Amino acid sequence: MILSGVGLLALISIFFACAVGSVTLPFSEIVGALTDVLRGAPKTMAATLLALRLERALAGFVTGAMLALAGVMMQALLRNPLADPYVLGVSGGAAVGALLAMLFFSATWMIDVAAFAGAIAVALLLFGLAYRDLRGGIADGNAPLLLLTGVIVASGCGAMVTLMLSIAPDSRLRSMVFWLIGDLSGTQLRWLPWVVLSGAMIFALRKARHINVMVLHAEAAATLGIHVASLRKGLFFCAALLTACTVSSAGAIGFVGLIVPHACRFALGPDHRLLLPAAAIVGGTFLVLADTLARTVIAPTQLPVGVITALIGVPAFLLQLHHIRKR
Repeated sequence: MILSGVGLLALISIFFACAVGSVTLPFSEIVGALTDVLRGAPKTMAATLLALRLERALAGFVTGAMLALAGVMMQALLRNPLADPYVLGVSGGAAVGALLAMLFFSATWMIDVAAFAGAIAVALLLFGLAYRDLRGGIADGNAPLLLLTGVIVASGCGAMVTLMLSIAPDSRLRSMVFWLIGDLSGTQLRWLPWVVLSGAMIFALRKARHINVMVLHAEAAATLGIHVASLRKGLFFCAALLTACTVSSAGAIGFVGLIVPHACRFALGPDHRLLLPAAAIVGGTFLVLADTLARTVIAPTQLPVGVITALIGVPAFLLQLHHIRKR
């Protein structure tokens, strides 16, 4: 029932995103335009607007779902509720690759490929540096070492990003800054994010019971028949792949992978059998609504969606902390 409820909210958010904009589409026109789009009939103005908004809404939904799912996985891996998809520096590698492509190339597909390659390269580097931490017992004190390794790698990537921004020509500086903040205006609907999200979700749901045991009783997980090392490696690679896919297509959109898992855990409890799919659906819904607000609040000018998620995420996170302290 809970998953059905949040799924219905997701459909409503996508419908709302299709209706709202510089030009409002009434419900009657949306139904007719959707029929034209599905039949492949000659597109009217309403059908063209619907196709553009629907594509952006679906791209935003899969991006938010991947960020939220990666956040849940990273928090389970590190046994730290403050962890998010960017904590280990994967987004920094994607930023370095994307900005390098923006400096020397102009094709959009090359920027996406470079960002994805940079994220995967940093993930592999981090895996090599922290192999013993992933294989050994994070509950025994290795989590700070893994976090420290990620922070150092992220700092190095941040220095390279600052260097490229300082030497970038003015004609490309604005697009580079928008990409770093996180923006869905140039995002296209692709099949790869949906494949990555589906694969990671299947893995997570199959291992949800094991994740519950590892998070709550990490010291006794191995004695209960759970292969802890392979589970940690799987969580690490899934979270890294999800993060690389989102950052390469939409930039570093902050707070979705931190706030949404917190809110879902606070409302639904810590059982990962429910938390994993619910967080993914809520994360997609949250990003669709935030992007709708970003492109309509001062229309026709569009804001980076990363600004909206940060403005919503900071007070929401502080409010959650206040409720936790009261309890």
